[in-house]
Amino acid sequence: MAETKKTLLRYGGKALAGFVRHVASSSNIINDPPDLADRLIQAHPCIVGCWHGQFMMISELRPENIKVAAMVARHGDAELISETLRAIDVELIRGAGAGKRKRDRGGAAALRASLRALADGYSLVMTADVPPGPARVAGAGIVTIARMSGRPIVPVAVSTKHFASFDTWSRITVNLPYSNLAFVVGDPIEVPRDADAATLEAKRLELEAALNTATTKAYALSGGDLHRATPLDQLAAISPPEPGLALKTYRAATSVLRPAVPLLLNVRGRQGKEDVSRRGERLGFAGRPRPAGQVVWMHAASVGETNAILPLIEGLLDANPHIHVLLTTGTTTSAGVAGSRLPDRAFHQFVPLDIPQYVSRFLDHWKPALSIFTESDIWPNLVLGTAERQIPLVLVNARMSPRSIGRWRKFAKFGRPLFSRFAAVLAQNAQVARAIKRLGAPNIIIAGNIKIDSPPPPVDHAVLARLKSAVGARPVFLAASTHPGEDTVIAAAHTLMRSNIEGLLTIIVPRHPERGGGLAATLGGLGLKTQLRSKSPDPEPETEIYVADSIGELGTFYAIAPVALVGGSLVEHGGQNPIEAVGHGACVLTGPFTHNFREAYAALFREGGAIEVRSSDDIARHVTMLLRDQIAAKRMRAGAERALQSLGGALEKTLNAIQPLLEKKRM
Repeated sequence: MAETKKTLLRYGGKALAGFVRHVASSSNIINDPPDLADRLIQAHPCIVGCWHGQFMMISELRPENIKVAAMVARHGDAELISETLRAIDVELIRGAGAGKRKRDRGGAAALRASLRALADGYSLVMTADVPPGPARVAGAGIVTIARMSGRPIVPVAVSTKHFASFDTWSRITVNLPYSNLAFVVGDPIEVPRDADAATLEAKRLELEAALNTATTKAYALSGGDLHRATPLDQLAAISPPEPGLALKTYRAATSVLRPAVPLLLNVRGRQGKEDVSRRGERLGFAGRPRPAGQVVWMHAASVGETNAILPLIEGLLDANPHIHVLLTTGTTTSAGVAGSRLPDRAFHQFVPLDIPQYVSRFLDHWKPALSIFTESDIWPNLVLGTAERQIPLVLVNARMSPRSIGRWRKFAKFGRPLFSRFAAVLAQNAQVARAIKRLGAPNIIIAGNIKIDSPPPPVDHAVLARLKSAVGARPVFLAASTHPGEDTVIAAAHTLMRSNIEGLLTIIVPRHPERGGGLAATLGGLGLKTQLRSKSPDPEPETEIYVADSIGELGTFYAIAPVALVGGSLVEHGGQNPIEAVGHGACVLTGPFTHNFREAYAALFREGGAIEVRSSDDIARHVTMLLRDQIAAKRMRAGAERALQSLGGALEKTLNAIQPLLEKKRM
């Protein structure tokens, strides 16, 4: 099978090489400058730089008797390109820079091979931008090779009037025959061998500008449509695209399904997931009059996001005495948090369901000056309806799980009309920023996670005193914000520990309090003495598992527990906020799934401020150690504090990005 594949690739490469020659021989060739062949000979051996996706016809630029090597990535998709280059007598260098990825793609070996090739009299052809993007952004690798080799970079662009283009990250282009074929060569760029970081960056930007200029000129000379060869994310950032078929279908379907909404709300109301008394807000009806002046609308999905943006709300209100803040959320628990913690001039409404008529009703009443969405709660009708009214959109604390990034990448045509309409996106990390940039967002700032800057959940000191009195000297282990699939692992860990830790009390705070009753029944069925907080407010002396199915008390439970497992991490949810536990002095344990707080956990692990556990045995061993060894626990808390100090700043960056938009809207 492998041999058959090699044979097919070899013949495919020969066929593609023949096609390249046919495009060249059948086309009207335009050279800019006219003596470009002489310029390439004078610069030889040199580094020929081009944009990824625009390289098909580069081989036809080679002057006679010039030796050429090309850098080609190692992945499977590049095998056909490799065979094509072999067929036109180009030496191959396998490997590529890692770009922003940590995975080794053979970059170090390719660097050494490139330097050898240049020293041996080969000119080197390579793309300046590095997969997976961003496209048309020169990487550091090509400039580094120029510095180390002492050879110039020659920017090159090629285009034809007739071509096919594809929606890849670099908008890969296939040139077609019987066309105008334009070759454009820019002035050589020399990089001094002793260049410092600032000089290297200046040369990288110079190359980027030269390649963009050459590309624009090449398409102008050939008569080709440059827009059809420009990466779609860049086009979306310049001019947000109209919704395509998928989005139009979604908008139509949500409108058609509107008669079924009352039934849905009735079901959710019986389940305790809707506030029946405020049902009209879910239909877009306002629950209160609109205040005079500017209203800033902020949307958060649930409790965690609400807690995270409370400091942002306070910061905006402090800086803008003339505004009011409307906070919308979708859950009853977050409504409870908002009702107790929102400052003056801020108020809560339930977000309307994502149905065009409800969205219009909501926006017609509130007329927000600015709309701020949080994290990943993107609703198409809300976004498009807001944008249609020329209301600036901001996405703060933006995050995507690796799985979500893959889905958005697959359905980019659905995402680009949405993300391109945000005036600013404040991303938690570089990975999220790259993903959202590929979806056409025009202004992305890597701000960090504002949850790290948020104060820990509040403590009710009266409740804390009562709990401490009921618990007494019993050792306490807390499992916070747990998700289905985690509680039985925690119960098994408790069973392992109770014979070694006399009087151990394990407190489980489920992420969704409505799970409490079923959870208590399940754990009781395992033979564990289980107590439900909603039925009895104080843990009894014989209680082993205390299920805290309450709202807004997580801070109080963190304050009583010296060791806490932060939930959502033993299952593939991605973890909850560990900084909340650190803020209350708890030693942090976590499962392996922590991508929602990647940077926070990286800092905690680096400073010894968190421990990863994967099983009930792991949990039991580490909890036992930390409850018994106060020196180890103290050392771990100190590491967590160091990690906390190394993070932060996201709130200030977010406020600085939002304020100009608000001031511009006021003018």
